[in-house]
Amino acid sequence: MSLKGLLSPRIVVAPQSERPAAASVLTDDERLAMLDDLEESGLGWFWASNESGHLTYLSAVIAARIGVPLADLLGQPLTSIFTAADREQRGKSLSWMLGAHKGFAGIAVHAVRRPDGAVLRLSGQPVKRPDGQFAGFRGTGADITDEYHREEETARLVRFDSLTGLSNRHRMAHHLDTTLTAFKAARRNCAVMMLDLDRFKHVNDTLGHAAGDELLKQVADRLTRAIDRECEIGRLGGDEFQVMLPDVDDRGVLGDLAMKIITMLRQPYSLQEGRCVIGASVGIAIAPHDGVNREELVRAADLALYASKNGGRGQYRFFSGDLENETIFRRRLEQDLGTALREEQLFLRFEPIVEAAAGNVCALEAHVCWNHDERGVIDEEEFSQIAEGSALLGDVGRWAIAAACQSASAWPESVKVAVNVPVPLFQAEDFVERVSEAVHGSGINPSRLELEISEAVFFGDTNVVDRTLAALFKLGVRLTLDEFGSGYSSLAYLRRAPFDSIKFDQKLIAAAERDDGRELGLVRAIVALAGALHMDTMASGIENANLVSALANGGVRFLQGPIFSEPVDDQALMQELAGGTWKIEPDSDRTRRARRRTVFRKIQVIHDDYTYEVTLRNLSKTGALIQGLADVPRQTQFVVDLGGGQLAVATVTRSNGDVQGLEFEQSLIEDGSGGLCTRNRVSPYALAAAGTPLAALAPDKFLSMDQGGAIPKFGYANQPI
Repeated sequence: MSLKGLLSPRIVVAPQSERPAAASVLTDDERLAMLDDLEESGLGWFWASNESGHLTYLSAVIAARIGVPLADLLGQPLTSIFTAADREQRGKSLSWMLGAHKGFAGIAVHAVRRPDGAVLRLSGQPVKRPDGQFAGFRGTGADITDEYHREEETARLVRFDSLTGLSNRHRMAHHLDTTLTAFKAARRNCAVMMLDLDRFKHVNDTLGHAAGDELLKQVADRLTRAIDRECEIGRLGGDEFQVMLPDVDDRGVLGDLAMKIITMLRQPYSLQEGRCVIGASVGIAIAPHDGVNREELVRAADLALYASKNGGRGQYRFFSGDLENETIFRRRLEQDLGTALREEQLFLRFEPIVEAAAGNVCALEAHVCWNHDERGVIDEEEFSQIAEGSALLGDVGRWAIAAACQSASAWPESVKVAVNVPVPLFQAEDFVERVSEAVHGSGINPSRLELEISEAVFFGDTNVVDRTLAALFKLGVRLTLDEFGSGYSSLAYLRRAPFDSIKFDQKLIAAAERDDGRELGLVRAIVALAGALHMDTMASGIENANLVSALANGGVRFLQGPIFSEPVDDQALMQELAGGTWKIEPDSDRTRRARRRTVFRKIQVIHDDYTYEVTLRNLSKTGALIQGLADVPRQTQFVVDLGGGQLAVATVTRSNGDVQGLEFEQSLIEDGSGGLCTRNRVSPYALAAAGTPLAALAPDKFLSMDQGGAIPKFGYANQPI
């Protein structure tokens, strides 16, 4: 169809008397020429379609603008030529409007064959024949490419973080709200991870904000690559990130993913301003177990993140109902730490370091413990988590060095003492002076004190670090580079510092235990490097007899771990050293005992629809020891309720009086902070089906269900039911 045909029926010109005096009369040809000029100018374009939706007319300028020959367009369905440019399909589609025979205006479209080309705004009105039958559409078009992309960029900035390209806080909140609302109706699960970068402020302070911005971009890129499943990733601001993972409630899967993220984010970053290393802490919450709306779920994930940072950073933590109380209690303990230092409530336990070749104890590593007035003895693992987040960490380190040197003064001269040096203590102005006082005050030879220094000290002022290391070397104490192989080790550290030994990172040793190929090869390479630099090597955290042999054969000189001995107190230590030497053979039975965590808390067990309260004495991945029931035969099956919807099917494998040993049907998993948890939990949706109101699962929610008058089969020891 021509433009002349498009304009029929012809416009009727009003009589002279009815027109303004200034008006002039145009002939049809003049009007067509004017419209041709309008099309050529790009200010207005025209199109038409027949009753079947096929294109019958299109301004040649439009065809040229979208880069498709006009001959290829005429006669084709309009919907096969244009498609909506609105990527989120917020408005009604072009095909819907055409099919409804309704007038429309302002629909943004682009060519199907050129999706990255020009964006047009189409408007159209239906045309009817004299008999009232639909005859097609006639309409106009305009090029809005620049305007459209400006609006898209504005909309993108509203929804996405301008620095990283990830979703911003507003979009994450909206997406999480809508997802949880839909998932609640569909009874589906959704996990949320909260991530916070460790040591990011130090990068900003030392390398500048431009370096910090570039680092955040690289973090966003690594985070995107680390998660190989459907998710939504957002940056909430600063160094805080959030990940939403729909349809995931398996804590084994989530724990593995969190560890993968942590591992990737702590690898070195190359920035224009220099090389840097950071870390990440992760908190995890799962709907509907930990919350059924956004506020509840994000708060739960935040509490878990806070717990993971307090636990020593570089780890993940699942939310549990006890976390809030635990957080309050942890803060109280941090406040009590000053009293512990003043009133001498701290004491040391010593973990043997064994010479691989002969099995002799050549050194003892000092671990700080706390005899708390109310809590009792707080062991070295829990104490390190408390002290890590305290402002008194440096003071604790000073006390530990002095106390360790004093203890070592009573040992044989052949036995050294090793002490871990917190970063704040290393950076203190009086650090070397305090070390000197501890050595000379105890009367030990300085070479018997071994200071374990983390690579993290090298992130401080280079001049201060070099000056401190040189002063320690001059003092005569031994220096060990701790956590070597943690993912950001640098040969520059070894060239710059006068280290006497290298201590492998425990994660590298754990990886070598799981796979004795590549990781053991890396260990052997580091041993060769250390030998070339006249340094000793040490591996800790060893629990496997085969790994002991592999490390010894690989040239590692000193070994340490539960397979040799757990940390012992002063009294036990003096008994072992009474003969002048202490020799330890590796024993895998020690490892099995060490892996079973002492718990001592009340839990519930279920048998034949009846619930009993018992005491959980200890817990491992594969089983538990309970106390409190009498006359329980072997092979009895219990459902063990560990709280918070954590149910584990277990079989009694041994029974002695009121104590039963249980073996789990499915092993527990690590919870990221040294504890254990079940892989899955009872869904609140299942409880809702049983008549319990839908809400985040409270610790006693399962046990509140009616037991239906079941008769107890077992009696309580010394306490009839």
